Amino acid sequence: MLTTLIAPTAGTAEVAGFDVTRDRAAVRRSIGYVGQGNAAGHQYRGRDELIGQARAHGLSRGDARARTEELLAAFDLTEHADRPVSQLSGGQRRRLDVAIGLVQEPAVLFLDEPSTGLDPQNRVNLQEQVRRLNAELGTTIVLTTHYLEEADALAGRVIVIDHGRVIADDTAAALKSALGDLVSLGFGSSADAHAAAARADRIPGAHVTVTDAGVTVRAPFGRDAAPGLVADLAAAGTPVTRMEVVGPTLDDVFLNLTGRSLRESKGEAA
Repeated sequence: MLTTLIAPTAGTAEVAGFDVTRDRAAVRRSIGYVGQGNAAGHQYRGRDELIGQARAHGLSRGDARARTEELLAAFDLTEHADRPVSQLSGGQRRRLDVAIGLVQEPAVLFLDEPSTGLDPQNRVNLQEQVRRLNAELGTTIVLTTHYLEEADALAGRVIVIDHGRVIADDTAAALKSALGDLVSLGFGSSADAHAAAARADRIPGAHVTVTDAGVTVRAPFGRDAAPGLVADLAAAGTPVTRMEVVGPTLDDVFLNLTGRSLRESKGEAA
């Protein structure tokens, strides 16, 4: 809807100051779009595809060639520019896709799951390119992803959508802080674990679970409360034999909000 490919059934939205229903042409002039599939024809050369896109956006022949060389250099594709797209690696193709989306220097760039199928090295490379676009060029980037560690690494603002409804909208740090750290404690016996759970339950906002001779405590700022809890338990005669503190991830936030796995969510949406 935001890229004007389908019409909204209700409500309103503006992109770059233009209504997505009334000013579709103006929206399209203001945005770049990189879909999940490859944007370039497999039998065409990357340089030719960029020049063709630039011409389609109204650039003169000279400006189109200049813009193409600029983008090829920016995305480290110059030496591969005259090879057929089918001969490029997955990471090179995705960089070419992003370059195509940036031909007209859009104010807003939409990236639809840009790192799907990429190996870790190429995924990191693409993330660096996204950061550079935002930091150096001031491009506003709307990125959809099922890799929540990617959202954590890149996003200034994270929106979680579940069954078409926004159920969270904040910075990654704020979303994780609200969920809290996970403190795992081990004890010598099940009786000690149950006694410790009763004392751990006094921590503000704590969610405490007992499993055999272990206790898990999920609480805001749990890592700060953990040392005092361990000292308190030792003084009460229930010494801790093992402790592990893990900060929350966006995956934890997602599962806490939706109550199901990413794979199940994806399957239901399909």
